[in-house]
Amino acid sequence: MAKKIKRIGILTAGGDSPGLNAAIRGVGKTALGYYGMEIIGFRDGFRGLVENHRLKLDKSTLSGILTVGGTILGTSRDKPHRMVIDGRTKDMTEVIKQNYKTWGLDCVVCLGGGGTQKNALRLHQAGLNVITLPKTIDNDVAMTDATFGFATALDIATETLDRLHSTAHSHHRIIVAEIMGHRAGWLSLGSGIAGGADVILIPEIPYDVESIATAIRRRSKHGTNFSIVAVAEGAMSRDDARAFAAAEKKLERSRTLHDKKEAKMEIAGLELRHQGNTLRLAKQLEELTHLESRVTILGYVQRGGTPSAADRLLATRLGSACADLIDQERYGVMVAARGEGTEPVPLERVAGKRKTVPLDHSWIKTARRVGTCMGDA
Repeated sequence: MAKKIKRIGILTAGGDSPGLNAAIRGVGKTALGYYGMEIIGFRDGFRGLVENHRLKLDKSTLSGILTVGGTILGTSRDKPHRMVIDGRTKDMTEVIKQNYKTWGLDCVVCLGGGGTQKNALRLHQAGLNVITLPKTIDNDVAMTDATFGFATALDIATETLDRLHSTAHSHHRIIVAEIMGHRAGWLSLGSGIAGGADVILIPEIPYDVESIATAIRRRSKHGTNFSIVAVAEGAMSRDDARAFAAAEKKLERSRTLHDKKEAKMEIAGLELRHQGNTLRLAKQLEELTHLESRVTILGYVQRGGTPSAADRLLATRLGSACADLIDQERYGVMVAARGEGTEPVPLERVAGKRKTVPLDHSWIKTARRVGTCMGDA
């Protein structure tokens, strides 16, 4: 009896990231050309699965997308179990299951970050065959050595710091560069080291403004009247970090709906107050050091443009390995980068976890040894 041709669905969810198209191509070309499978792209993340917005992926569709930034499928932050339909929030899991069956899918491949891993796990637990690929410029998806998108963003952030050096030096200024990374400091730490930042501030190490100012004044005393401060958007002072920790502990210990709601409101208030933190930090440093301070917020430029060679290679490797796992019918896993190879990791071990920078990581040790101030001493 002839072997049934497998039909794959693929979608990209969450924020866009360099390498998404390379990953789509890696899955698609291996599935089509090597295994003879069929592949359907669903537009705009999980919403495409709900509303049947699809795109047939064939050789011509996949041609020429390796070097293109963004995603040809579009993306969204919609959650299958909490999707806004006609102005109301609904659980669309059953609709997705029916569409999965209608289209005769054997598997759905979901490309995304931490949120996507959780949503994919929910679909897997609902009975769908699911495989994920780890994507994010923050490099914070658990259980994988690397995520595609990170290498490109690292290059962009480093180049920006390189360019800021000349302005800081010419005008004897402190330049504070805000780099993406809400909960993890991989991007600001890596680019800060590679770009020669004098101060690096990451979410994992709460900072003391006086300590930073002391380090900058010390540079001035030795004749260097400029400094580059690379700060992750989620970096915070020791006082703010204590407040967040207390609020999160309060939420964890909450037993009633009222207490949980109160704790969540407190956390939301703290997050709202944290907005504009980089601007406040720059002003504080200006007052403490008497050096003119300027802020550069890199923002979405870190997520755009042509993916680097490293990201194209990683995304293609992971995508091709994904097709191998589909052929082997190994579902409910994320394709993790492991050294120069790949490894299927059960989604239960990935979802809801975050890979932050360990305090004993070699990058932190290296930064300190070359004299970089980490804000804590």
